[in-house]
Amino acid sequence: MFLPETATFCITLLVYGAILLLLIYYVLTLADLECDYLNAQECCRRLNFWVIPKFGSHAILCLLLLLGGHWIMFLLNLPMVLWLFYELNRQQRDSLGVYDPVDIHSRGLLKVHLRNCMIYLGYYFVMFFVGLYCLISSLIKGDPIKRHEDDEIVTDF
Repeated sequence: MFLPETATFCITLLVYGAILLLLIYYVLTLADLECDYLNAQECCRRLNFWVIPKFGSHAILCLLLLLGGHWIMFLLNLPMVLWLFYELNRQQRDSLGVYDPVDIHSRGLLKVHLRNCMIYLGYYFVMFFVGLYCLISSLIKGDPIKRHEDDEIVTDF
């Protein structure tokens, strides 16, 4: 084991929470672009700034789960890491990033990006609660009340 289970799952919850907040920021920024409160260049600059940190934090989380031996959690997180890596590499070389100000309006990618953000939000909400369940189960693993016999409960610590 790389870290204790509780520490691993605490870090997992922190990463999921940070990515959830970041995705809410993405949705708000894309909604501002849709309502013309922001211009496309400013919106894409703000969003592209956070693309690599989102991928990096999720990749480090995947590595942490792999080193900790939490195979099921690792396998649940691996498809999202692979998809984020694919999203980073599929962008054109002459574009400014995953969110390109030229393509976002001309190709109608604004709705696609909003849809993807909603899918990511759903995935990370589910994974947040799975991580919370794993944290709680790791905290109560074993016998939390020290007993000398089956009928006697010791309350002094």
